[in-house]
Amino acid sequence: MSDTTSRALAMLNLLQTHRHWPGSELADRLGVTERTVRRDIERLRELGYRIESTPGAAGGYRLEAGSAVPPLLLTDDEAVAMAIGLRIAAAQRLVDGHDTTLTALAKLEQVLPSPLRRRVNALADAVQPAGIRTGAAVSPEVLGELALACRDHERVRFRYTAAAGEESRRRVEPYALAPADRHWYLVCWDVDRDDWRTFRIDRLSDVEHTRSRFEPRELAPEEIAQRVHAARSWGKRAGEVVAEMDLPLEQMLEYFGPWGKGAEAVDATHTRWAVGGGNVRETMGGLSWIPSGVEYTTNLGEPGRTELKEILARMLRALA
Repeated sequence: MSDTTSRALAMLNLLQTHRHWPGSELADRLGVTERTVRRDIERLRELGYRIESTPGAAGGYRLEAGSAVPPLLLTDDEAVAMAIGLRIAAAQRLVDGHDTTLTALAKLEQVLPSPLRRRVNALADAVQPAGIRTGAAVSPEVLGELALACRDHERVRFRYTAAAGEESRRRVEPYALAPADRHWYLVCWDVDRDDWRTFRIDRLSDVEHTRSRFEPRELAPEEIAQRVHAARSWGKRAGEVVAEMDLPLEQMLEYFGPWGKGAEAVDATHTRWAVGGGNVRETMGGLSWIPSGVEYTTNLGEPGRTELKEILARMLRALA
């Protein structure tokens, strides 16, 4: 870095530290003449910094707000404090616009030297806002890496542990990060499965950047929300039953989209699908989504079977 550049950066740091600097004091701090100070001020102005100058014995320079955000110079302590604050905001969803929080965090952590990154990790673990942290712990490093990959349209590889404990290596094109129901989710295109997938980020590790770029596929915001909702609803629950439909698997998946996760073909014309529910009413709601005119059987046992029959009998009487 040239002496001129180093001096300009040092001057910018001073201007960001105090509201007003006399020209003579800036010159003394930097070990240059006041004429050199004026030249360096002009260089900073050319870079987009609005620096106001006032003449006279009490005159000097001060940094003003501009129409755009110029580069900021941060001390080590300031950078660490900002990174910790962004991590807490991202992990706890304390502010609206989680994408903005994550991209800001990713940009900052991308340039942090290793010693500062270690400080951030240590302090962030110790600083937890009371009464807010719920759900599974998510690695801020993983969040930051995935945010960068989403922003840069870069394929990544990672290790994923499913709810049942099976481990797999995935190669994906990250599309969006979304918080829901105390967890973080990654919506992405799974390259090896040739389909969209949604992963819980607390079950994801060993993120590896491939440096391979991709052209993002189109996915509407409402589709992202639907996929995340389907992912957080997935998993065996108390009222779960299996429905066997008179419908080919391909048609079933086309109709249900992400909600058809876990469906499997019985034969060329029938599909088996697990309908999750916390109770028999939720199970009934799931079964009601089977397309009109499609016959099906289910293995709902007692006492749920009797309870559901009673609910449906009352419903039929009400309709009559």
